[in-house]
Amino acid sequence: MEVKVVHVDQVRFSIHARNHIIISDQPAEGGGQDTGMTPPELLLASLGSCAAFYAVQYLKTRKLAEHGVEVTVTAEKLKLPARMGNFLIHVRCPVPLTEDQNQGMIRSIHQCLVHNTLVTNPQIAIELTTENPAINKV
Repeated sequence: MEVKVVHVDQVRFSIHARNHIIISDQPAEGGGQDTGMTPPELLLASLGSCAAFYAVQYLKTRKLAEHGVEVTVTAEKLKLPARMGNFLIHVRCPVPLTEDQNQGMIRSIHQCLVHNTLVTNPQIAIELTTENPAINKV
């Protein structure tokens, strides 16, 4: 998987994945024009859409429902270091479930790729290249 992020102007970026482009920006009070979600909002969107996918798949495979799932994801801004934490994924199921189905749905959502990435302390490397060959040799 790969995405490419390109600076557009001010604090706005275009994000390219396969044949798709989305914009990330900041609200006016953050120096932006509010033309897209902020990076933290994109993280919440990624987690929420992944959880929704797994919830829908659970319902579809059991022929319980094919649409109507809604997911809301919230998180708090934490400090030292600056990060997001205390995530809450709220899933609204469009049909009543038995207790066994409820637990099954929760187990299914726990299989979400984004959820599992966040809860397993991923390794993140940073590689820098510059236009100045002299700097790259340091």
